[in-house]
Formats: sequence, structure tokens, C-alpha cells
Amino acid sequence: MSGENGVQDAGYDEWLDAAEEDDAFYLECPNGHGSLPPRRVCPDCGSTELARVELPATGEVETFTVTHVPTPAFEDDAPYATAIANFGPVRITGQIIGLDPDAVENGLEVELVVTVSETTDERVLGLEAV
Repeated sequence: MSGENGVQDAGYDEWLDAAEEDDAFYLECPNGHGSLPPRRVCPDCGSTELARVELPATGEVETFTVTHVPTPAFEDDAPYATAIANFGPVRITGQIIGLDPDAVENGLEVELVVTVSETTDERVLGLEAV
């Protein structure tokens, strides 16, 4: 899917497309390091041999923050919680959706979803409690 100007963010937009189709993945080098597209080189060891591996179905919130006074790019979304969730070999940052921001806590089990920002009407990465 392209932005409103028809330009794609190479690698990332394709990854969002896959996530929307329940086919989210990460990239893994021969040493077992995980990363997310659009990487072409392992950030840990420098290997260029990256294989596509299915992302675990759920992750766990490691840390989060609740935003009450957002930047203009997210003013209609506030208040909202942004979390970093551990999905095994990778950590994913996303906006918690479908849950009151005050109910978010470390250890919350989440699944990856692609949602739309109320402010920009563009796709954003979301994390939904399971």
C-alpha cells in the first residue's frame, strides 16, 4: 500500500502489507539474530544472509508510555499508549489499541495488528491485547 503521494517506503510498506494479511515476519541471519525489514544487513553481526522467518503470533509488553499531549501528527489519537513488545527474536514498537491506556501494564500479552491513525488516516503499527 502506498502513501497518499503514491510513494512506498521500500521494505516497510511490504512488511505492513504482510502483517495485514497475518503473514508478519522478521529477518534472521545464520547466527540467529532477528531484525525487521527493510534491513539488508544484520545489525548485530553484519551478515548479509538474511532469511524470512514467521513472526510469533503474540508478544509481551516490556515497557510502555502513555501520551496525553501528542505531536500534531497524533493529536486526534490522544491519549494513547505506545509500547515495546518482545516477540522473541525481535522487539516491536506500536500503539496499544482496543484498551484504555490506563489499563496497559508490563507483561500484557499482545498481537500485532495494522490500524489507521485517526489524525493522519495512514497505517500505523498497533498492538492489541489478547
